[in-house]
Amino acid sequence: MNHNPFEYEKFFDLTPDLLCIAGYDGYFKKVNKAVSNVLGYSFEELYSRPINDFIYFKDQKITSEFRNEIINSTPLLDFENRYVHKSGEIIWLSWTSQPIEDKQLVFAIAKDITHKKQIENERNLLLEKTSRINQNLKQLSFTASHDLRSPVNNLLSILELLDTISIHDSEIIELHDLLKYAANNLKSTLDNHVDLLKETQSSSVKKQDINLEATLEKVSLSINSLITNSRTEVSSDFSAFKEVRFNQANLESIFLNFMSNSIKYSRPGIPSKLKFYTQINGNKKQLFAEDNGLGFDSENLEDRIFGINEKSSENSEGKGVGLYLVYNHVINMGGKIEVESKINVGTKFIITFKQQ
Repeated sequence: MNHNPFEYEKFFDLTPDLLCIAGYDGYFKKVNKAVSNVLGYSFEELYSRPINDFIYFKDQKITSEFRNEIINSTPLLDFENRYVHKSGEIIWLSWTSQPIEDKQLVFAIAKDITHKKQIENERNLLLEKTSRINQNLKQLSFTASHDLRSPVNNLLSILELLDTISIHDSEIIELHDLLKYAANNLKSTLDNHVDLLKETQSSSVKKQDINLEATLEKVSLSINSLITNSRTEVSSDFSAFKEVRFNQANLESIFLNFMSNSIKYSRPGIPSKLKFYTQINGNKKQLFAEDNGLGFDSENLEDRIFGINEKSSENSEGKGVGLYLVYNHVINMGGKIEVESKINVGTKFIITFKQQ
């Protein structure tokens, strides 16, 4: 079957890919419209100057090296380099080239991958930023945990000096004992955080079998006054499973953040009710934390709720850090956390633990 050469010419010009024929002398011999459109030069300009003139100066040397390989009859596949648009903009191209030795020509096709490179660059910048934020948070945690231990130790010393024998008011004695318990618990928590941060730095966070009820009771006692004064009702049902393999300090932090959030984001005039319970879904252990608070539109906030400085409410007490910490505690242990919430109905968090 005979074909009209015009048909091939039309195909050559209509394709969105950059098609070109280059000579061994380093000049374009024929290019399609896509080359002119992408680089912004006229055909006359493209044909009258060496190809190297259009290549970004940092890529000229390596491009010449690969061009020499092509001349030595080595096809070129997926070679990426940068060209300079007539406006000065950098254009990324991915080349596949085939030499025709007897004619001393190179047939090549290129794709414009500038958008792909921009996305990769944005992703790398985001990863760099995230890494920097994580390092800053670790440093902040180290500093806060370390520096707070001194005033806590000072408080404990003052409490030890108080002579409770001379105090006859039973309520004051009880408050003294609660304050001493809270201070000791705070000291223990700070010590555990420092140890945990050290373990995290060495990429070996300690795991152990933890009793959920005992952990919840310990955290509840540490903020007993806050729970009592806010008339918050904390209940639990760990009948599905009573223990989980996790990090002790991380689990305490999770319970603490869920309880403090439930109190902070309770509905005005309605005492907060928070229930912790466990379920086994298939062969996966799940921990639920469900309250009756203000709630939020989880469908619209789902992608951001666990971000640093993100808050589900304009409550002035919230700093947007608690759920970020909870998320990282769970994820770093290989687990998964999900949230379901509706405005003025409440919020449910579901933690799925890593299978052992």
